[in-house]
Amino acid sequence: MALLAAVAVSGAVVYESAGRERDYRTLLAAGDKAVADGQTFAAIENYSGAIALRPDSMLARLRRGEIYRQRAELEAAAKDFRTAADLDPSATRPLDEWGDTLYEQQRYARAAEVYGARLRIDDRSAATRYRTALAQYRAGDLDAAVKALDFTLKLDDQMADAHYLMGLCLRDSGRPQDAVAAFQRAIARSPGLVAAREELASLFGELGRRNEQLEQLQVLAGLDGQHVERRIAVGLAHARAGHADLAVLTLGSAIGQSGDQPLVYGALGRVWLEIAEAQPDRPDAMSKALEALSQASSAASATSEIKTLYGRALLRDRQTDAAEQVFQQATERYPVDPAAFAEYAAVAEKHNHLAEARDALISYHGLVGDDAGFAARALKIGQLSLRVNEETIALPWLQRAAAATPNDIRVLAALADAQYRTGDNDGAQASIVHGLEIDPANADLHALSRRLR
Repeated sequence: MALLAAVAVSGAVVYESAGRERDYRTLLAAGDKAVADGQTFAAIENYSGAIALRPDSMLARLRRGEIYRQRAELEAAAKDFRTAADLDPSATRPLDEWGDTLYEQQRYARAAEVYGARLRIDDRSAATRYRTALAQYRAGDLDAAVKALDFTLKLDDQMADAHYLMGLCLRDSGRPQDAVAAFQRAIARSPGLVAAREELASLFGELGRRNEQLEQLQVLAGLDGQHVERRIAVGLAHARAGHADLAVLTLGSAIGQSGDQPLVYGALGRVWLEIAEAQPDRPDAMSKALEALSQASSAASATSEIKTLYGRALLRDRQTDAAEQVFQQATERYPVDPAAFAEYAAVAEKHNHLAEARDALISYHGLVGDDAGFAARALKIGQLSLRVNEETIALPWLQRAAAATPNDIRVLAALADAQYRTGDNDGAQASIVHGLEIDPANADLHALSRRLR
């Protein structure tokens, strides 16, 4: 009887185990069918049921993770891929998927670690080496990325993307000549790789290799002729290379082929304005610059930069009232061209709109910070504030100007005036004394000294 009972129990266990395995496979198949039918929620439900029956199933975890990733539920996907990798440490696919998911989550350093674990299983995968380098590059570890790319290219020297990424790493490491060579290798392996040609054109521009930059821009225009920006880049490159006539022809043909596009008119106006500034004996250049920039500036999509260029042209044509209005409009378009505030400040001061000029300079400083022109700008802000009797605004700017240029007599005179007006007689006296040590005959300081007494 005991033997019969044992046999019965054993049979029941085997039967139940077989039933669970049968149900597991049925759920797994149902999940696969739901994926094929595009029913992602049903697929997750079926895979979850399979996992409940077989918690040790790497395959069910992997497939559910893939659906989570497809649905952009990246945290759940990463968890499933991590568990799948733990369940089968010899499998590479869960690690590939886990690393890719971490990369999508912008957890680049962790993604590189997971790819490294994948390479410890199979270090001959050029694709994984490349993904490791890409994650390291995104994480800012340029040295590690270059090392990984060296391994990648030893495995597959024809991988254009790897040469392109090597170029990015070398560029960011301050090695522009080496970066150029890497981008050229990428293009040799994939002539239609637009991103590599864009980077190469940019580097040629930075290195002053104008003809080579122009060559790349022309190829880009041929590869991506549907975007007028490519034609504009070619035209402006001609202008930078000193080929103004070619620039005008290129941009003029772009207008004829793409219609009245503000971007093209803006670029054409820029070229004509540069011609007018360089060749004052060509009055036609200024009229053509005004015509093109007027077209570009009147468009609803006109940028702050286009408005600023149009204001410059109007100012050069002595239309100062119109220039001030256009510069003001340029300061109200976002993103703002910082030059718009500087230009507006200069013309507003000429029209005696002192508070507006001062406020524009403060806004300009907010965009550019303490650059090389800070001291002169702080002095001008202080002087304009004093002229509108806002000495409390003037004082901190003049103090900052004095800290930057302690021996500038104009700064010291303005600072002493602001200190006197705000009741800081001791400070004013100290500034006067310091100023007279530098310029004993300074009339402004002597006049202020008499007022102070």
